[in-house]
Amino acid sequence: MFNFILFGPPGSGKGTQSVKIAGKYNLAHISTGDIFRKNIREKTPLGMKVQGIIEKGELVPDELLVEILADAMDGFRDVDGFVFDGFPRTIQQAKDLNRLLDERNEEVSLVLALEVNDNEIIQRLLKRAQTEGRKDDTKDVIENRIKIYNDQTQPLIDFYKKEGKFTAVNGIGSIDEIFNSICNKIDREI
Repeated sequence: MFNFILFGPPGSGKGTQSVKIAGKYNLAHISTGDIFRKNIREKTPLGMKVQGIIEKGELVPDELLVEILADAMDGFRDVDGFVFDGFPRTIQQAKDLNRLLDERNEEVSLVLALEVNDNEIIQRLLKRAQTEGRKDDTKDVIENRIKIYNDQTQPLIDFYKKEGKFTAVNGIGSIDEIFNSICNKIDREI
């Protein structure tokens, strides 16, 4: 099984690229953000619990994320692995994911970061807010999400470098240019 983490700041294109990667390599795309938004739309107990957290741009507690992740993974059959989009975001979550995969006799195969500067992220997310009506894409929330990413998630680069699993690509360019760069990195690992 090939278990791939696509890493990058909010608005870096993780969701778009994750779907393309999942399709090309027969991987299940697991996006914690998509799971949360679906539950919020459907007003499930989980949706009600995380709505306030997400709208402030804060991170959902680790215990809840791991439970949701395990449940989502159990829902897929006949795939060659997983693309994790939006998870992990902290060192503790990375350790939890390693434990979860280890329980399934699996491991993280590759971690790839999309590198995009803050100004580009803000512009992308403000545009997305206009086109998709995303309430969590206000300038203040975006800046808070970038700060949280830089403070809490950036250390994952060192964590995965120590494991020899980290690489990065430029996240600015056309969708296809970025996708081809990602595929070149994946093809070297498979």
